[in-house]
Amino acid sequence: MTLARRTGGPLTADDWIQTGFTLLSEGGPGALRIGRLCERLHVTKGSFYWHFTDMCAYRAALAHAWADLYDERRRSLAIPPDATGRQRLEKMIRALIRADHWALERAMRIWALTDDSVLESVRRRDERVLSEVRQAFIDCGFDDDEARLRSSLLFAAGVGLLRDHRAAQDAPMGARVLDLMLRR
Repeated sequence: MTLARRTGGPLTADDWIQTGFTLLSEGGPGALRIGRLCERLHVTKGSFYWHFTDMCAYRAALAHAWADLYDERRRSLAIPPDATGRQRLEKMIRALIRADHWALERAMRIWALTDDSVLESVRRRDERVLSEVRQAFIDCGFDDDEARLRSSLLFAAGVGLLRDHRAAQDAPMGARVLDLMLRR
């Protein structure tokens, strides 16, 4: 059995995931309803059950796909191996303030407040990011304790900026925050 996708090809699990990301970004976790997903994809609920056993399985797949997407975006930053710690931090901040990033990031953090599997996915991703940021601070000449403190503060500032998309997209603010964090 092949399901019709909006574009005319067969519907894939990834179509459902991408649609879920869109709904999640637009309306948060409450927007993730089978009916709304089907409406967006112009298919019946039977199509949903073709790919997922239930909404719980779908939500788990969505959380897992988000972690994979985040890792893929992180790898796509294309930071040269000889980049300085500051250059790596600048690139990470620019990625954070992208409009397509902050909406989904914010929605995932809201969802993590009510779903332990999503919380675990966010937590694992945060640990990887904090490790990379800490290493960038070490490469900027800070000792491990200071790098750990500064990476935690920079990370918290970045998450805090997610509350307001206008502030999150303010590149000069991101540069100022980084200047502050690199001061001795």
